[in-house]
Amino acid sequence: MNDSLLALLRRVDTPTVCNAIEVAQGKRGFDDFTRGTMLASDPSQVMVGYARTARIQAVNPPSEPPEEIRARRMGYYEYMAAGPRPAIAVVQDMDVPNAIGAYWGEINTNIHKSFGLSGALTDGVMRDLGDMPDGFPVVAGSIGPSHGFVHVIDYDQPVIVHGMPVAPGALLHADRHGAVVIPQEVVPQLEDAITQLFASEKIVLDKVKGQRIDFAEFEAIWAAFEASRT
Repeated sequence: MNDSLLALLRRVDTPTVCNAIEVAQGKRGFDDFTRGTMLASDPSQVMVGYARTARIQAVNPPSEPPEEIRARRMGYYEYMAAGPRPAIAVVQDMDVPNAIGAYWGEINTNIHKSFGLSGALTDGVMRDLGDMPDGFPVVAGSIGPSHGFVHVIDYDQPVIVHGMPVAPGALLHADRHGAVVIPQEVVPQLEDAITQLFASEKIVLDKVKGQRIDFAEFEAIWAAFEASRT
């Protein structure tokens, strides 16, 4: 991903990226995105980056010896601090649909931001909404008050977040709509695909936004729109 594409992806929303992937692929049917409604700590922010993955639990306390738990926790933080940037922490909560432990609050968001990560994506819980740092959005499955017995199970393994499989290192785009995995094979064409998408949409939007048109006018507009997409 070059700097120009990264800057563009930071300016567009996730639905635009989903549509642009289909433009780049020349067909519909792409489905590597989240399902259901997710919650955004800051609806105005987008995040783009390579996945740093982990799994957590919080309903029940861990059963391993304390030294093993601490070693895994430190291994997790070392892993999150490493790797290519930009990066997103992608954390699957194994207690879903009964998740109670807010892993993402004031402490962890500030820690992960200090590692240079661009945000966090989880199907689990977030809290401390007024105390998270600027520039580190969290897109989560729910909001709750407690951290429960939250602990890391493993990291650097494939995860599933809101129905979307994510492999370590996958390129992600996420915002208040959810998240999408960007296929590596479309990355070289994605910037042009977004530009083409905007040009096609402009054909319709310039004629209908704030306007009153009849059906005959709409037919002509739609014909031009369809021609631009073929």
